[in-house]
Formats: sequence, C-alpha cells, structure tokens
Amino acid sequence: MEKMDDLPVTELVSVKIEGAVCYLTLDREDKYNAMNVQMITELCELFDWTAERSVGTTGELFDESGDPYLRIIVVSGTGKHFCAGADINMMRDAGANSPEENRRDSERLDRLFNGLWAHPCFTIGSITGVALGGGAGLVACLDHVIATDNVKIALSEGKLGILPAVIGPYVYRRLGSACFRRLAMQASRIDAAEALRTGFIEQVTDSKAASDEAVAKLIDEVMTSGPCAVTLAKELTLGFDRWTGSDEELRRYTLDFTSRMRGSKEGQEGLSSFLEKRDADWKS
Repeated sequence: MEKMDDLPVTELVSVKIEGAVCYLTLDREDKYNAMNVQMITELCELFDWTAERSVGTTGELFDESGDPYLRIIVVSGTGKHFCAGADINMMRDAGANSPEENRRDSERLDRLFNGLWAHPCFTIGSITGVALGGGAGLVACLDHVIATDNVKIALSEGKLGILPAVIGPYVYRRLGSACFRRLAMQASRIDAAEALRTGFIEQVTDSKAASDEAVAKLIDEVMTSGPCAVTLAKELTLGFDRWTGSDEELRRYTLDFTSRMRGSKEGQEGLSSFLEKRDADWKS
C-alpha cells in the first residue's frame, strides 16, 4: 500500500491506492458528480500528488520505504452517472463575477484538464451514464476509456449559449477538427456507438461489472509495459503535435529520442531481460 501521509484531504473525490494503481472516484452522487469549485480543486491537487509519486516522474519503481510508485490512474464516478459537467450554481455565479474572477475560474479548469491530459501515469476511465460538458472534457483527457452501453456524452455548452473552449484543445486532439466542430455546434448527446465510432471512447461493455473486469484486464496489460516508456510516449506525441520544423529535423528528433530511450536505465533493463529470457523488473 502506498504511503498516504501527504495525500491531499478530499471530500468530493474518494481515493484508493492498490500497489502502483490509484483509483479516483468522483463522489457527489446526489448532484450526478457535477464539478463545483471544491471538486475541481481536489482533483487538481490529486493529479499533482499522483504525478509527483509516479514512476514516470521519479524514474524509480519504489520509494525509499519500498512502496511502489504509481503507474496507473483509474477515474470513475459514484452512482449512475460519471459527471454531469460543471455545477449549475457555479456557472450561474459566473454571471456576477468580475472578468478577473472568471479568468481565475477558467485557469482552475485548465489546470484540471491539462493535469489529467499530461499525467505521467497511464490513465483509464470507467464511465457510465452521462458525461456532459466538463465531464466530456475529462473523458477526452484520459488515455483509455471503457464505457457501459448506456453512456451519453455531449459537448453541451452550446445549449447554454457558451462554448467548450477550455476543454476544446483536449477534445479536438482526441476527435479531430471536423468531429469536434460538429459536436460543439450540435451540443447534443451521442450514444455509446457513436462515441466509439468517433474515438471518444475505446471500449463498450454491457454492465458496470463487465467494465470492472475490462479495467482489471487493461491494468494487467499496461503493467507489462515499461512505466517510463508509457510516460515518454506522451512526450513523444506532444512533440509530434507541436512539430513545426522540417521532415529532416523530425527524423533527427526521433533518432535522438530513440537513442535516449535505449541508453536509459529502463531501456537497458528491457533489452537485457529480453536477451536473458526473463521478466523485466517492472513486471514483478
């Protein structure tokens, strides 16, 4: 079990840590897990805390006490619905806020979504029911999303006369330009079949129990990959996303990246274990 001494104190997000896996559950069932300022703040603090205690950040499998650093984050919600988006009272209060206050609220949301998008761990979503607005933003930021067949996802901001701007970069990267534009304009709910077709989610199951089984199977699979390689895959992808140089410069970048990985502690362990026909140290 991970050391919990410095774990952020939370009320609206429950935390369970099992070895190298951390389970974060939105816990505001009576409000369909809608995100208010408190929940957003708690999630930001938890994303920061888990990132600092990850293998991808520390470069080590275990801390000085022999406890495993984190490799996987699983995000879900209590009750029938994953997340109904931003709390309506918080959105209503925005009308009375100053531009500076609204900017701070937006910066908090940006910290939330970027903290999940750029998290060094492999992130899994176990989604059921609705994921609307900011809830859809959380879904878009996850690495692999498993949803029950009753899921409904929407970029619903347009129905309120606003736009999914803060979550936009992450949804855009997941869906692509044309699909993001269409869903932002429609602002209507899509079902599991369309969410799967458009790439909003990766897997559909027929029950929560089946989703739990799929999550466990995926965890087992991810745990066979080098944890630093998982983290650096995000860095490599971001490099491609932002590339503005020539093709020749891009080829040099990939050569440098490959050389860096092969010479790393994890890369050497992976190559040695393969040649020696044994499990790499991160598989134990």
